[in-house]
Amino acid sequence: MGRIGFDMDLDQRELRNALGCFATGVTVVTTMAETGPLGMTANSFASVSLSPPLVLWSPARHSARFPAFEAASHFAIHILAEDQQGLSERFARDGLNFDGLETVPGLGGSPLLPDCAARFECAHSAGHDGGDHLIVVGEVLRMECSDKAPLVFHRGAYASLG
Repeated sequence: MGRIGFDMDLDQRELRNALGCFATGVTVVTTMAETGPLGMTANSFASVSLSPPLVLWSPARHSARFPAFEAASHFAIHILAEDQQGLSERFARDGLNFDGLETVPGLGGSPLLPDCAARFECAHSAGHDGGDHLIVVGEVLRMECSDKAPLVFHRGAYASLG
């Protein structure tokens, strides 16, 4: 593999393809916005710290949903189970479409989606500039975990661990 210098311009498509080699889980982040419940599919999720319990995710600044997530005091991160690809697609397209979903209110009013592999209810702890994204750090206040296999995304497509 060749080394790319910092002074070289990177082709965004080639960068996206290279980053796609890293398999990620798929999450839906929800919050209660001024206009009602809001969701966003994201694969930019990571653990930060066990003590205190911190996680991060990164919404895109160009998203119409960005201002609501930037301002959110609380949010819930749902690690989707492998049978929840439909939820991933739903919230990738439209963050307002909670029709037919049986949600319950979580901390700060964030809608909680059922049957996920895991769920983290968070309070906004910090926001950091991340270029065309915002790095949002959340303090985990409550969590739930199941034995369901996670939904995985790799090289631009959904995949399974099996």
